[in-house]
Amino acid sequence: MNNKIQDRFNALLSHKAAEAGAPPTLSEALARQLLDRLGQLRLFAHAYPLLTNLTHGLVTPGDLLDFAYRHELQGLSLHLLDGEENSLSQMTATQLQAFAEKADALGLDVHLEISSTRKHDVDQVIAIARALGTRNIRVYSRYEGALSRVMDMIESDLHYLAQQADEHDLYFDFEQHEELKSAEIAQLLNRLNHPRLHALFDFGNMINACEQPIQALRSLAPHIRQVHLKGVRIVPEQNGFGHYGVLQGSAEDDLPNARMLFELLMLGDSSPQVIAFILEQENHYVAPAFRQIDETADPFIAYREMSETALPAGFSLERMLADEHRWANNQIAYVRGLLAEFRTLAELTLAK
Repeated sequence: MNNKIQDRFNALLSHKAAEAGAPPTLSEALARQLLDRLGQLRLFAHAYPLLTNLTHGLVTPGDLLDFAYRHELQGLSLHLLDGEENSLSQMTATQLQAFAEKADALGLDVHLEISSTRKHDVDQVIAIARALGTRNIRVYSRYEGALSRVMDMIESDLHYLAQQADEHDLYFDFEQHEELKSAEIAQLLNRLNHPRLHALFDFGNMINACEQPIQALRSLAPHIRQVHLKGVRIVPEQNGFGHYGVLQGSAEDDLPNARMLFELLMLGDSSPQVIAFILEQENHYVAPAFRQIDETADPFIAYREMSETALPAGFSLERMLADEHRWANNQIAYVRGLLAEFRTLAELTLAK
């Protein structure tokens, strides 16, 4: 029976994970640790799966809290601009207080996101974080220029983030967002070496930086505090790779989902290192290659716009609005199924 359990564990962790090496032995000690981590895992909703609905005003940030509560999630991660005129950035002090009170009444944590590290944007998100009583903020940079100059600008920004984090009891998690390699982000965080500055690991964004998923995860592993989960089809482009958003866990998904989820779950010695696994289904999102296989030592980094998903070919707006709800539900079912399989294998190991 034990061989069968290990074989299934091996098959699960080896799926689309050729680069990862042999899976570990599912010993009793590992099974106990895995069960402990599964018991502490915190799944969050994200605004992006329902972005079209948010943009057209059919879903509001308050509705996202209801979505997270209905699905028995532990929180919501929300970009400041999601929802246009209904977004957090447009709310009055009274509306922000009502949003915070609703989240508290539903037992949900709220994490914030911005697509910048510039002082003006950071100051805005800090003000909203303080109004909501939240402490966790995702950031990423969108600078243009030689990599060395971009890294210097980001490092300068991170010093300001560190100062503000200390002053306001906040944590900032820098996302690897298609243009920087994981090792470059780790280098920046190592330079700062600040206890309130960490990383958010996205399941697919390393593809555009010309990295492999497991390699990127392991490069950034000491710093990862939050995670975006999603499905990606890898698209070769010239001398690099882009990605196309697909349903996580579908036949089109090229990512080693089980292996990445397992390795992220196991980060941290005495307690889980990752505080939020965020469900960011991005079906039909198109992201071009940013880095190249044959790039120079100090490549040019192009400016990038904030992420958005255009209406896919052949889709009416009505169909997109309806399908977003279905795709968001689909991801929850897939991830929970994967977690259940981990739990079953660990329990069978201990029951033998």
